[in-house]
Amino acid sequence: MLSANIQAGSSTRGYHDYLARSWSHVLPAGNKRGALDAIAALARGHDIVGLQEADPGSLRSGFTNQTHYLAERAGFPYWSHQPNRRVGAVAGSANGLLSRLEPVIVEDHPLPGRVKGRGMLLARFADGDDGLVVAVAHLALGPQSRRRQLDFIGELLAGHRHAVLMGDFNCDPERPEMQGLFRKSALQPPTQCLPTFPAWRPQRAIDHVLVTPALALTALRAVPAALSDHLALSAELQVPATALRG
Repeated sequence: MLSANIQAGSSTRGYHDYLARSWSHVLPAGNKRGALDAIAALARGHDIVGLQEADPGSLRSGFTNQTHYLAERAGFPYWSHQPNRRVGAVAGSANGLLSRLEPVIVEDHPLPGRVKGRGMLLARFADGDDGLVVAVAHLALGPQSRRRQLDFIGELLAGHRHAVLMGDFNCDPERPEMQGLFRKSALQPPTQCLPTFPAWRPQRAIDHVLVTPALALTALRAVPAALSDHLALSAELQVPATALRG
């Protein structure tokens, strides 16, 4: 599996770029297509990919649905996206899911918070509580909103033995608001915390791939997602055949 905040294909090589290259977040200039092609090459080696900050089709992406583009370039037969935030037709942000396995169903869950525009995309790969459930989320910057969001996600995933939650949490796993998620669901704190932000000098572990004990996480690596300001997380999981639709 791969979890990647792709920053809509924009390039950030240092804090100065947030100001100096702020135009790239609203205009289609820059080598966004080249960045997407690099992310597609990375995604190609995985079976399930969760995306955050994928543009759903606005001016800054040349009106390209970036999740669809990556699915085609990386050869994924199944893809879904969840637009969350839009600034007119200028810019938009979405969670995305690419999969080589056909989901039974994909659910769109808006997340609570003081400011609207955060969401979770949830895919079920078999029926029943024993089936594999994969959720992709991008959480709020503020701790109070994150607490509400994590409690909400914990309740949705409660009772699922084979569950994965991946994405940009905007906090490390030891933050107090994370505890509600671990109390309400079988998801476990990570045994390995890899710094992913900022990508050019990783210091903060704010991107995570969390799993339940019934799934074995055998490897985890932090890898560049083109020139996004986040590193991506590449994870190897052992999933029982019974957790997948036959």
